Amino acid sequence: MTDYRFSKTASRLKRSEIRELLKLTRKPDIISFAGGLPDPELFPIKEVAESSQRAVNERGSLALQYSPTEGDPFLREQLAAYMTRSGEAVSADDIIVVSSSQQAIDLIGKVLVDEGDPIVVETPCYVGTVQAYRAYGADFHGIPVDSEGMRVDALEREVKSLCDAGRKPKFVYVIPDFQNPSGVTLSLERRKRVLEIASEYDLLIVEDSPYRELRFKGDFLPSLYSLDNENRVLQMKTFSKILCPGFRIGWMLGPEEVIDKIIIAKQGTDLCTAAFSSIVVAYFIEAGHLESVAAKARERYAKKARVMLDALEVHMPKVDGLNWSEPDGGMFLWVNLPEYMDAVEMFPAAVEHKVAYVIGSAFTHDGSCRNTLRLNYSYPTIDQIEEGIKRLAALIKSRVK
Repeated sequence: MTDYRFSKTASRLKRSEIRELLKLTRKPDIISFAGGLPDPELFPIKEVAESSQRAVNERGSLALQYSPTEGDPFLREQLAAYMTRSGEAVSADDIIVVSSSQQAIDLIGKVLVDEGDPIVVETPCYVGTVQAYRAYGADFHGIPVDSEGMRVDALEREVKSLCDAGRKPKFVYVIPDFQNPSGVTLSLERRKRVLEIASEYDLLIVEDSPYRELRFKGDFLPSLYSLDNENRVLQMKTFSKILCPGFRIGWMLGPEEVIDKIIIAKQGTDLCTAAFSSIVVAYFIEAGHLESVAAKARERYAKKARVMLDALEVHMPKVDGLNWSEPDGGMFLWVNLPEYMDAVEMFPAAVEHKVAYVIGSAFTHDGSCRNTLRLNYSYPTIDQIEEGIKRLAALIKSRVK
């Protein structure tokens, strides 16, 4: 048998627990709250078709060609205009286009993380982040979240402890708006405190912002990037949640020195982002469609979230330790089960009950949070949400002690 002698990086790779569990949910009679998919009824097919036709007719020779590593200039111009309209004034030169934010996460690891480097993340944390930085050998330091997001008291203690030991974190990773998986939002007071801690200890902040435009309750909060006056926030954004995931288009902004290294790393990864989809998206933004699609998504997801929250309140047993988050936007909410329940062990029984969720431990670097689970409300229909919560509640009731 051939000895393939895989790299150290390959030895650290681990299959996504979510992807493996989702294989069990592909039966048509299972109601799945497991994915992070947008509602396909929101996809602006007509407008995308029109933008695609313009891309071919007006910029065909560019749309079918390689594009610069930083991204197509037309798209970068439109992204800058869109962000400026949204209250985050940037220029096209500040932006690098990537293959959705997952590539951005990986490129950050590629240019910043060496084996054993400490990084600070939320607990629970987006599973794609854990998977990417584990491959680079990162030393994870998790900070708990509560109803106001990352706990800044715990953040300060952990950062001070690491710095006192001569192990300053490479960065602090945070999803401030409707965090995946918990659905909670980092309060304005805590956003300012995160920046103060970063300033005091000279830290880089990685702000992952895929859901910001999906706020359906309360006022929009300023991003960490817009609050930063010391050039220490690296922000990632994507169209996967606010438009559609099929384009695989995202973008990044941040300190020039870091962005320059990421551009160089990207040259060795894919040379450039797809020109055709970039130009299609640019025409879509230019026509003013992005704001209208996001507005429709906010309206739809507000209704779906309300249906799920109401169903949880009606059908779940009233027992100590069982509670859930109430998101102000985004696509997810988080359920805490009594400590004696194990969402991992319970998952096969959930499939038998024809309902699926994502185990909470998949969102941790250390396998904790086994008595938690994530539910998605953006993809299932209203009827599926109501029936699926009934099924899940029946299962949980059967396990109450």
